[in-house]
Amino acid sequence: MSEFVPVSHVLLDCSAATVDDALKLISEQAVAFGLAEDAAAVCDAFKAREAEGTTGMMGGFAIPHAKSEAIKESGVIIVKFSGGVEWASMDGEPITCAIALLTPASEAGTTHLQLLSKVAVLLMDEHFRSGVQDAADAEKVAALVNEGLSAE
Repeated sequence: MSEFVPVSHVLLDCSAATVDDALKLISEQAVAFGLAEDAAAVCDAFKAREAEGTTGMMGGFAIPHAKSEAIKESGVIIVKFSGGVEWASMDGEPITCAIALLTPASEAGTTHLQLLSKVAVLLMDEHFRSGVQDAADAEKVAALVNEGLSAE
């Protein structure tokens, strides 16, 4: 997983006022990056997961994740927002960074769970959270996430 997040999959200074705006942006980018073939279906998968319980964590982070037949290839898209997104979170704070996980339905029990587990563990690390939040360029964000995902 050392290069699981290409620099091109890190989006900076994006605007989104709501969770729906953010999920639509991520879904459209998934198609643009070749990870998925139907942005609406991917967005519906993200929204279905949000309906089960928020993916807003703490410290300004969210881990939206989708499993769908419309997703052709597993991937991670990181979006740093220019302002806080109104998103239910564990600490009640707005979301400033989403680490979105996209998984083909056929890999739901393996790749999806491994990625989700690794990202959740990373977000417990204050050094990781502050590093990503403070990073001003996509290269730094991708390096931090890839380093974290490849760590045992």
